Amino acid sequence: MDIAEIPGIPDWFVTHLQEDGIEELYPPQAEAVEKGVTEGENLVASIPTASGKTLIATLAMLSTVARDTETGGKALYIVPLRALASEKREEFEQFEQYGLSVGVSTGNYESDGGWLADKDIIVATSEKVDSLVRNDAPWLDDLGCVVSDEVHLVDDGNRGPTLEVTLAKLRSLNPALQTVALSATIGNPEALAEWLDGALVDSDWRPIELQKGVHFGDALHLEDGSQERLALRSSESQEAAIVRDTLEDDGSTLVFVNSRRNAESAARRLGGTTEAFLSGDERAELAEIATQIRDVSDTDTSDDLADAVEKGAAFHHAGLARDHRSLVEDAFRDRLIKVVCATPTLAAGVNTPSRRVVVRDWRRYDGTIGGMQPLSVLEVHQMMGRAGRPGLDPYGEAVLLASGHDELDELFERYVWAEPEPVRSKLAAEPALRTHILATIASGFARSRDELLEFLEGTLYAEQAADRDQLQSVMDTVIEYLEVNDFLERIDGTLAATSLGHTVSRLYLDPMSAAEILDGLADAQQETETQMTAFALYHLISRTPDMYELYLRSGDEEEYTMLAYEREEELLGRAPSEFDDAFEDWLSATKTARLLEDWASELDEDTITERYSIGPGDIRGKVDTAQWLLGAAESLATERGLGVSPAIREARLRVEHGVREELVDLAGVRGVGRKRARRLYEAGIESRADLREGDKSVVLAALRGREKTAESILENVGHREPAMGEVTPAESVTDALDIGDAGDGDTEPSSDGGQANLGDF
Repeated sequence: MDIAEIPGIPDWFVTHLQEDGIEELYPPQAEAVEKGVTEGENLVASIPTASGKTLIATLAMLSTVARDTETGGKALYIVPLRALASEKREEFEQFEQYGLSVGVSTGNYESDGGWLADKDIIVATSEKVDSLVRNDAPWLDDLGCVVSDEVHLVDDGNRGPTLEVTLAKLRSLNPALQTVALSATIGNPEALAEWLDGALVDSDWRPIELQKGVHFGDALHLEDGSQERLALRSSESQEAAIVRDTLEDDGSTLVFVNSRRNAESAARRLGGTTEAFLSGDERAELAEIATQIRDVSDTDTSDDLADAVEKGAAFHHAGLARDHRSLVEDAFRDRLIKVVCATPTLAAGVNTPSRRVVVRDWRRYDGTIGGMQPLSVLEVHQMMGRAGRPGLDPYGEAVLLASGHDELDELFERYVWAEPEPVRSKLAAEPALRTHILATIASGFARSRDELLEFLEGTLYAEQAADRDQLQSVMDTVIEYLEVNDFLERIDGTLAATSLGHTVSRLYLDPMSAAEILDGLADAQQETETQMTAFALYHLISRTPDMYELYLRSGDEEEYTMLAYEREEELLGRAPSEFDDAFEDWLSATKTARLLEDWASELDEDTITERYSIGPGDIRGKVDTAQWLLGAAESLATERGLGVSPAIREARLRVEHGVREELVDLAGVRGVGRKRARRLYEAGIESRADLREGDKSVVLAALRGREKTAESILENVGHREPAMGEVTPAESVTDALDIGDAGDGDTEPSSDGGQANLGDF
């Protein structure tokens, strides 16, 4: 189909596509248009990666905005990951030159996102959209189109129920809403189309050919029965041979492994292969990227990643800081980094195609069975779909690795020739329903048991369930729990959220987390003789279902049992017996709380990552969650009239900035951060007021003579004359500070004015 024939889209978009060299639609895109995607019709598109799903979504959104201009219609694009939200925002912001406005929202679950009311296209995570519904964002009534990217994730036990309920609520709010769901190939797309009352585009067409196969011996065995010779050289691993062979044809490789440690070790080894293929210019550019990586955080992870990048290799996993991942992804897309060794997180929608994909590990550890478990076909096909870069590669190859004839046959049967599993709703689990039933009642979608059941009948679970009595049974159990804990009340046959229930829903808390926090705070209120410590609060929030606790590793049980007993007097609530199954969770919470305390005591990142065997991204994740839960605890304490809010607020600010009590005020100034706050404090500048009125030569000395940094910080704190001009650093301060902390890793601010250390991300 010629793009000039597409109905309903603005003329400028046709010109925009033509300027990008696009004259005709891909076959799946043309089929979507024929089925009404630009005319307000619901659609499920199940097509391979790189086959044009985003353009289908764009056609739907732009036609909606153009059609509803007079009524203020807008489009919402839902993504599963924050990283994907940023990528899509950059993609859609190119339309702002034509008068459209684009907004992205991924955080602050208590906000109604009022500032988004003026945006035409909004990009948000499913959790953020769920919170916007709970907080009654008024602009949701103006939605004309919602796009759900990676919709197969309704099958995910953790995030799936939120996406499922959010789509059901948006469709309930506006029955005329156009719903467009996108996914790579899944096993039962017709079930999703039936649930969403949409037409189905189910295609295996790709713009470039994808060849799947298995490497064994000295050959690639491909799905069409052919073989390519790919021999191993002396002491060369299978993945190294494939990477070398790909580089000899000027291609890049993604290698998927089953753990962070394996990703790091594989990148370290494969750097020996890629280094020989780098040009002088590439080495110089990679050295600059490596410097930026080291500036992100002062950790062994940063150093290890930078070392690999200098050789043209990299690793990618959730333990990396956000800036680490962005630098790696950008350099890989620019073809500077030749191979990325990744855990499956990189397969989840982020745009990082390569000539070849190697699925090295097709099993991973599953704690529920205590052993290794094969990956699903859907997961492996998601990874394989990254092979082949349209416009850059003539084809893509996705390769599994076999060590014997039997495994060769098994991999063909299990993955190469297999169809992906059907997507199944995970909504009927009690933890998911606990959260969503309260939110559904609190936000007015249901006011009785019958209305609640009617709402749940609009979910994918109800569409798929053979026995709907199970849904009613779990629903009634959850309602009873919410009543007992004062989140819901029954009045003359109706269900209503209590004041506490409304607060919990607005805060985006699991009701069980709220109950745990309130019990702990009530215990603190009764213990008037002891001061509530930050560690006690960190332990309390670490016990909630909303905090992913640190695992107990070999040898941890004895260490944290001793720590729990040593600090038992501080902890809020009674510890379970050592013989109780809950005791292990108590110890995991103790370990998580100590990590937060270490961070809030200014322990350096490198020591923390080594002590807990985690990455800088993991610290950031724990810190972000702790900030959110402590903020929620403040609100709950206020709701219940408990006089503990000041202690909670201080614990929250300390963990937010990663500082001791005396630095909280200083560290809150934009651009200061934990390390600079300590240096300023040691130079005699102990508060915002001191910084605002202080001697600029002292400030400059404390900031290592960095004039731009000093000017920016003084401007942020409200100094009357922030310019440094002829100011020189106070030598006495410089000498005193440099004795104790030479080489502390302080760096110039990043582009947003913040110090390049974890406390400011």
